[in-house]
Amino acid sequence: MIRVLVVDDDPRLQRTLTIALRAHGNDVVTANDGRTAIQAVEDDAPDVVILDLGLPDIDGTEVLRRLRLSSRVPVIVLSARHDSDDTVEALDLGADDYVTKPFGVEELLARVRAAARRGVDVARGLGTLSTADFMLDFAERRATVADAEIRLTPTEWRLLEELCRDPGHLVSQQELLHTVWGPAYGKESNYLRVYANQLRRKLEPDPSSPVHIITEPGLGYRFNP
Repeated sequence: MIRVLVVDDDPRLQRTLTIALRAHGNDVVTANDGRTAIQAVEDDAPDVVILDLGLPDIDGTEVLRRLRLSSRVPVIVLSARHDSDDTVEALDLGADDYVTKPFGVEELLARVRAAARRGVDVARGLGTLSTADFMLDFAERRATVADAEIRLTPTEWRLLEELCRDPGHLVSQQELLHTVWGPAYGKESNYLRVYANQLRRKLEPDPSSPVHIITEPGLGYRFNP
């Protein structure tokens, strides 16, 4: 059974989601505002959070920011905001997926299941990975280059997690997009280019000639330790 925290101040939508989730065998906890949601994550330990951005007390992006200080629970943002900047900001703050209103309930349920599976994978952990140029501690989300700690965004960590699960193995563009950004993504190869280049600038000794984060043109990416 998946425990889902639904955070939305619209009682009709909250009721609709609760009925649909419970009908598919999920346990549901609800919150009407940001402060209640943050406390519910601590008290009820949900497996997935569905988070509206337009909350009455704290903006959803701030709720997400605070959650990511102490929790890696998968978060699906559910919002009426369609601007790509809002999507990018939410993903960079650590959202696992972004769904715009109006939406199909069956699609949202599929995204909940996918997010829960990713949460299980993350919980298993990758431990620590060291190369000649940097060290990655996936459990603590700490990256060190030349004995100096550097900051990686939640999205950069998720991309590295997928690449580092099987070093040397080719991971397809579609697989990376589905896993890191969500099941609705599969053709946005520009997302991968942007984030791969960001990681190279932070981790590679020579970003213009990467030796760890390798692009296989038209196919995907692989990580070489």
